[in-house]
Amino acid sequence: MRRLAERLAVVAPSLYWHVDTKDDVIDLAVDAVFGEPPPRAGRAGRWRDDVTAVLTAWRAALLRHPWAAGVPARRRPTIGPNFLAWMEFLQATLVRAGFSGKSLSAATWALYNHVMGSASGEVALDITDEERRTGQEQLRADRDRYPTLAANGYLYDDDWDGSFTTGLEYLLDGLEARLERPA
Repeated sequence: MRRLAERLAVVAPSLYWHVDTKDDVIDLAVDAVFGEPPPRAGRAGRWRDDVTAVLTAWRAALLRHPWAAGVPARRRPTIGPNFLAWMEFLQATLVRAGFSGKSLSAATWALYNHVMGSASGEVALDITDEERRTGQEQLRADRDRYPTLAANGYLYDDDWDGSFTTGLEYLLDGLEARLERPA
């Protein structure tokens, strides 16, 4: 709080007129990351396109602010008005698709975890080419123990955008199949 006060050119105790704790400051900062409004519900026509649009924009917002992707989930949910607008868009889209009750909650969390995991993984795993090469050589040397990892270039895959998009398609395919299954 002292460093924040210095950056704002105020005295630290005056910050407490606006926030109670450092966690409150983090909540406000994370919520500011989502300050741009989400896409409008129903804009794309197909629910899958709307989910893809919001999650792609959500991931991009986190990658523009890498510190936010690394903020661990705390004891309370993110409930700032900007973030809630994005969650409202996501859940309204899923309801429009036909999800409700526990299936709505499960679908929401699966998609939430995908976007958060993708962004935080990309931010955290900053591997140099040399580290990648050395690691892959170690896997090849121990190919009896890790044959699939050694054979498929596990450490050479750094197509974060492609992996996010493909993973999202897999999730949406599964969610769509779930909707089509008789109750």
